[in-house]
Amino acid sequence: MGNGVRAGPVDFNRQDVEPVASTHLPAEDNQEKKKVLNSLMSGALAGAVAKTAVAPLDRTKIMFQVSSKRFSAKEAYRLIYRTYLNEGFWSLWRGNSATMVRVIPYAAIQFCAHEEYKQLLGSYYGFQGKALTPFPRFIAGSLAGTTAAMLTYPLDMVRARMAVTPKEMYSNIVHVFIRISREEGLKTLYRGFTPTIIGVIPYAGLSFFTYETLKKLHADHSGKSQPSPPERLLFGACAGLIGQSASYPLDVVRRRMQTAGVMGHTYSSILLTMQEIIREEGLIRGLYKGLSMNWVKGPIAVGISFTTFDLTQILLRKLQHSSKVER
Repeated sequence: MGNGVRAGPVDFNRQDVEPVASTHLPAEDNQEKKKVLNSLMSGALAGAVAKTAVAPLDRTKIMFQVSSKRFSAKEAYRLIYRTYLNEGFWSLWRGNSATMVRVIPYAAIQFCAHEEYKQLLGSYYGFQGKALTPFPRFIAGSLAGTTAAMLTYPLDMVRARMAVTPKEMYSNIVHVFIRISREEGLKTLYRGFTPTIIGVIPYAGLSFFTYETLKKLHADHSGKSQPSPPERLLFGACAGLIGQSASYPLDVVRRRMQTAGVMGHTYSSILLTMQEIIREEGLIRGLYKGLSMNWVKGPIAVGISFTTFDLTQILLRKLQHSSKVER
């Protein structure tokens, strides 16, 4: 009997512990899946809203980037107005469908990857659950941008082609892929890939770094855990201004290489492209052409993007929490 009494508690404890162990891990996995899904959805919406808002300015900037025309605010306005008169109001959004096809997966991957990289680097550097220090903060942004750019690059190429060509040349996104593949080869879909990756490292790194840093400084000095939507817009605008200014010359090179096949140029490498631009148009007027428009467009787009992402994340968390309470 003594042995039976001693064995009873052992058996009971084993039965009591096992269900907890078996249900705990799936619950954690389910929570992680929801977090990733929330990031993907929020990022996709953020990218779509931001890019649609500035699409006419974006198209105008690309048209100047790939031509030898001198940029000025007056010339940009004339180009927009002429496009409106000749092709109609909605032509200002030409290529935006290709932009959406690219930017929705790009933004979804970038924002989701950023959250995951922050978590990984936080664990690695011992900042789990806390704000990262400056260097890991920059690395997380750079890795997120690089990951997104690598996975969606051909769509960016297609979008650039549609932005600078008349609608008679390419009827839709699929037509662009078919013509480029048939007439110029599949490799053309990755033309300008190297300057894109080199440029996205400082752009994404500085953008995420600046936004996260400003949010942390705001929390430290104001005592509020979260900034208001207007403050988020302002922080995002600063992030866009700094990130795009740092990487702009590579953005010009990327656009020239992407559109070389339809603009009558042959650009074989980053350095040769830069040399030709500087020789024909000058350093500032060539490699920084359209930057002043980017100082208008970029901060608006990045501000809207970061704000939309954060607010959508907050909304989705509240909806999930309220559904749990109802159950």
